[in-house]
Amino acid sequence: MKSIKKNPLIGRREITFEVEEISTPSRAEIRRDIAVLMKTELENVWIRKMETKSGTRTTVGTVHIYDEAEKALQVEPEYIIKRNQAPEQPSEPKEESG
Repeated sequence: MKSIKKNPLIGRREITFEVEEISTPSRAEIRRDIAVLMKTELENVWIRKMETKSGTRTTVGTVHIYDEAEKALQVEPEYIIKRNQAPEQPSEPKEESG
């Protein structure tokens, strides 16, 4: 964690992070790791931005951790909510009867 800023008006912590990995980590991995580090529930953690610096193994970004998950759904834009949802599992092909 590079910096942590409290925003009591909205009820969240705004965190800037930096991660060094061999390959770019997934949004889900970062979200899960931050939830564990900050000792909070996964649904309270919302990654706003993530980018890997060109030519390096360093990923930097910002994340918001809310006191209440319901507040996040009111405040965060819809595209951020969609980005932070777990990827859908591919549905199994249905067999046609005939």
